[in-house]
Amino acid sequence: MKIQIINGPNLNLLGVREPSIYGNTSIDEYIVQLKEIYSIIDIEYFQSNVEGEIINKLHEVGFTYDGIILNAGGYTHTSVAIADAIAAITTPVVEVHISNIYSREEYRHVSLTGKNCQGVLTGFGMNGYRLAIESLLINNA
Repeated sequence: MKIQIINGPNLNLLGVREPSIYGNTSIDEYIVQLKEIYSIIDIEYFQSNVEGEIINKLHEVGFTYDGIILNAGGYTHTSVAIADAIAAITTPVVEVHISNIYSREEYRHVSLTGKNCQGVLTGFGMNGYRLAIESLLINNA
Protein backbone atom coordinates (compact mmCIF):
# COMPACT_ATOMS: atom_id res chain seq x y z
CA MET A 1 0.00 0.00 0.00
CA LYS A 2 1.24 3.47 -0.91
CA ILE A 3 -0.04 6.60 0.87
CA GLN A 4 0.88 10.21 0.15
CA ILE A 5 0.54 12.78 2.93
CA ILE A 6 0.21 16.32 1.58
CA ASN A 7 0.40 19.33 3.88
CA GLY A 8 -0.36 22.88 2.84
CA PRO A 9 0.72 26.33 3.94
CA ASN A 10 2.43 26.95 7.26
CA LEU A 11 2.38 23.28 8.25
CA ASN A 12 6.14 23.17 7.76
CA LEU A 13 6.20 25.10 11.05
CA LEU A 14 4.54 22.37 13.13
CA GLY A 15 6.28 22.02 16.46
CA VAL A 16 7.08 25.74 16.65
CA ARG A 17 3.93 27.40 15.27
CA GLU A 18 1.26 28.12 17.88
CA PRO A 19 2.01 25.07 20.05
CA SER A 20 -1.16 25.66 22.08
CA ILE A 21 -3.14 24.80 18.91
CA TYR A 22 -0.79 22.52 16.96
CA GLY A 23 1.39 20.91 19.66
CA ASN A 24 5.15 20.66 20.07
CA THR A 25 5.91 17.78 17.69
CA SER A 26 7.42 18.60 14.31
CA ILE A 27 5.88 16.97 11.26
CA ASP A 28 9.22 15.30 10.49
CA GLU A 29 9.23 13.66 13.93
CA TYR A 30 5.63 12.55 13.49
CA ILE A 31 6.20 11.11 10.00
CA VAL A 32 9.04 8.98 11.43
CA GLN A 33 6.63 7.68 14.07
CA LEU A 34 3.99 6.86 11.44
CA LYS A 35 6.55 5.00 9.32
CA GLU A 36 7.55 2.95 12.37
CA ILE A 37 3.94 2.11 13.25
CA TYR A 38 2.97 1.33 9.64
CA SER A 39 6.20 -0.24 8.40
CA ILE A 40 4.34 -2.30 5.78
CA ILE A 41 2.96 0.87 4.15
CA ASP A 42 4.98 3.12 1.89
CA ILE A 43 4.25 6.57 3.38
CA GLU A 44 5.51 9.58 1.47
CA TYR A 45 5.35 13.16 2.67
CA PHE A 46 5.05 16.42 0.74
CA GLN A 47 4.53 19.97 2.01
CA SER A 48 4.14 23.20 0.10
CA ASN A 49 3.05 26.72 0.85
CA VAL A 50 2.12 27.09 -2.84
CA GLU A 51 -1.38 26.18 -4.04
CA GLY A 52 -0.27 25.10 -7.53
CA GLU A 53 2.37 22.74 -6.14
CA ILE A 54 -0.28 21.03 -4.01
CA ILE A 55 -2.49 20.64 -7.10
CA ASN A 56 0.45 19.26 -9.09
CA LYS A 57 1.17 16.69 -6.37
CA LEU A 58 -2.50 15.62 -6.29
CA HIS A 59 -2.37 15.13 -10.07
CA GLU A 60 0.95 13.27 -9.85
CA VAL A 61 -0.17 10.66 -7.29
CA GLY A 62 -3.94 10.79 -7.70
CA PHE A 63 -4.27 7.88 -10.12
CA THR A 64 -1.64 5.45 -8.82
CA TYR A 65 -1.50 5.65 -5.02
CA ASP A 66 -3.82 3.81 -2.64
CA GLY A 67 -4.63 6.88 -0.59
CA ILE A 68 -3.91 10.53 -0.01
CA ILE A 69 -4.07 12.33 3.31
CA LEU A 70 -4.50 16.05 2.76
CA ASN A 71 -4.19 18.86 5.24
CA ALA A 72 -4.61 21.83 2.93
CA GLY A 73 -4.31 24.29 5.82
CA GLY A 74 -5.85 27.66 4.99
CA TYR A 75 -6.48 26.55 1.39
CA THR A 76 -9.21 24.29 2.78
CA HIS A 77 -11.43 27.33 3.15
CA THR A 78 -10.49 29.18 -0.04
CA SER A 79 -9.30 26.89 -2.83
CA VAL A 80 -11.82 25.89 -5.44
CA ALA A 81 -8.82 24.74 -7.50
CA ILE A 82 -7.68 22.19 -4.89
CA ALA A 83 -11.28 21.02 -4.48
CA ASP A 84 -11.48 20.52 -8.25
CA ALA A 85 -8.17 18.62 -8.26
CA ILE A 86 -9.49 16.23 -5.62
CA ALA A 87 -12.67 15.68 -7.64
CA ALA A 88 -10.62 14.97 -10.77
CA ILE A 89 -8.49 12.14 -9.35
CA THR A 90 -9.40 8.54 -8.54
CA THR A 91 -7.25 7.96 -5.43
CA PRO A 92 -9.31 8.37 -2.24
CA VAL A 93 -8.46 11.47 -0.22
CA VAL A 94 -8.96 11.90 3.52
CA GLU A 95 -8.90 15.49 4.74
CA VAL A 96 -7.17 16.09 8.08
CA HIS A 97 -7.10 19.12 10.35
CA ILE A 98 -5.00 19.10 13.51
CA SER A 99 -7.24 21.63 15.25
CA ASN A 100 -11.02 21.47 15.42
CA ILE A 101 -11.93 23.87 12.63
CA TYR A 102 -15.43 24.26 14.11
CA SER A 103 -14.07 25.66 17.38
CA ARG A 104 -12.07 28.35 15.61
CA GLU A 105 -12.90 31.47 13.60
CA GLU A 106 -16.16 31.38 11.63
CA TYR A 107 -14.45 31.42 8.23
CA ARG A 108 -12.66 28.17 9.14
CA HIS A 109 -16.00 26.35 9.54
CA VAL A 110 -16.34 25.95 5.77
CA SER A 111 -14.29 23.34 3.91
CA LEU A 112 -14.40 23.73 0.14
CA THR A 113 -12.24 20.62 -0.24
CA GLY A 114 -14.00 18.27 2.17
CA LYS A 115 -16.98 17.50 -0.04
CA ASN A 116 -14.69 15.79 -2.56
CA CYS A 117 -12.94 13.68 0.07
CA GLN A 118 -13.72 10.20 1.35
CA GLY A 119 -13.89 11.67 4.86
CA VAL A 120 -12.76 14.55 7.06
CA LEU A 121 -10.99 14.32 10.42
CA THR A 122 -10.78 17.48 12.50
CA GLY A 123 -9.61 18.19 16.03
CA PHE A 124 -7.66 15.02 16.85
CA GLY A 125 -4.26 16.70 16.83
CA MET A 126 -1.47 14.94 15.01
CA ASN A 127 -3.30 11.66 15.60
CA GLY A 128 -5.63 12.72 12.79
CA TYR A 129 -3.00 11.51 10.32
CA ARG A 130 -2.89 8.09 12.01
CA LEU A 131 -6.68 7.89 12.02
CA ALA A 132 -6.69 8.78 8.32
CA ILE A 133 -4.27 5.91 7.61
CA GLU A 134 -6.53 3.56 9.56
CA SER A 135 -9.56 4.68 7.56
CA LEU A 136 -7.70 4.15 4.29
CA LEU A 137 -6.67 0.66 5.44
CA ILE A 138 -10.26 -0.23 6.31
CA ASN A 139 -11.83 1.28 3.19
CA ASN A 140 -9.23 -0.17 0.80
CA ALA A 141 -9.21 -3.69 2.28
